[in-house]
Amino acid sequence: MIDNSIITLEEKSIENNISFLRASYGGKVKISAVVKANAYGHGIEQIVPIFEKYGIDHFSVFYYSEAVRVFNCLAKPTSIMVMGWLADDDLNDAIQKGIEFFVFNLERLKKAIDYAKNLDLKAKIHLEVETGMNRSGLDFNELEEAMDLIKDNLSFLEISGFCTHLAGAESISNHYRIQNQLQKYQEMFANFQAQDLSPKYKHVANSAASFVYPEARMDLVRVGIMIYGFWSSTEVFIKYVNHQNIKTDPLKRILRWTSQIMAIKEVKSGEFIGYGISYLAQTNIITALVPVGYSMGYSRSLSNKGRVLIRGYRCSVIGVVNMNMMIIDITNVKHAEIGDEVVLIGKQRKLEIKVSAFSDLSDELNYEILAHLPENISRRVIKK
Repeated sequence: MIDNSIITLEEKSIENNISFLRASYGGKVKISAVVKANAYGHGIEQIVPIFEKYGIDHFSVFYYSEAVRVFNCLAKPTSIMVMGWLADDDLNDAIQKGIEFFVFNLERLKKAIDYAKNLDLKAKIHLEVETGMNRSGLDFNELEEAMDLIKDNLSFLEISGFCTHLAGAESISNHYRIQNQLQKYQEMFANFQAQDLSPKYKHVANSAASFVYPEARMDLVRVGIMIYGFWSSTEVFIKYVNHQNIKTDPLKRILRWTSQIMAIKEVKSGEFIGYGISYLAQTNIITALVPVGYSMGYSRSLSNKGRVLIRGYRCSVIGVVNMNMMIIDITNVKHAEIGDEVVLIGKQRKLEIKVSAFSDLSDELNYEILAHLPENISRRVIKK
């Protein structure tokens, strides 16, 4: 573990977000917490037990390796759903552990049946259908063949879900496309149901769709970014607050990322700072060296743009962000010392550095900023 910076997770914020989502969806909609990409940078091992503590009993991941990590840190048997990569070599283990997985082509369905027969167990599958995303999923013809295979092998299959993915519900520009997707999904599901087949869950919605298109909530919502305290887009947030006639954000950020000053230096006017000639001191200044760089998720594109908090002051990143370090102008910070806390994301006194600030400066999505936080940064939960 790298100990020159730390990520802390606020348990009270986790409880708040789960309560808000439950109240918004109602009691009949299952929440599946999406914890892919190391729980959006928050840490699978740290955050999954807290989600479980507050009643989350369904988790979604992309890779099977993530599913195993979730499986290993749960206190009791819980539904885990692999939405993406599952190698043939992992099928036996998945079926034995009762881990659910998407079936988005006939090849995977046939292999799931073969492995389940060899184990004399049921494979828990979610049929993903192609409705207009043009990424993965069974089309109308493939679904017909899949239904025949399923009916012939019901002893070895548990139909956990019938699903699709919507193409950009966070933007009004995709409205027509998504309406077509929802219609196509319902047509395909009607064909499925007409064969006397029924899934445990119908699900199509992610965080954005669950608020922009309430009819898309169905039986289960795959909630990613919102459970961590972020709105999928400004559009989604504005739509919600206008509809509810409120002015405050009901979501709470969970994550805070901090480091510390490792060295302080006085630099004279006319001197260049850091690599190259991108920053020239216009006056005598005082700089602080912080042991965080682009290898730890602080993007190089934030060179001469980024901001941090030190002793309640907002300070500028100057010069080029290095692999392991960056330089901060602390000229206006009173009494700064080596070892002082440096806030990269989060609050300090009356100020806050938001993930959205990174997005504004670097053109990276909040999803990207979070997902790029390396797993070897120390993470800990701040208990209630």
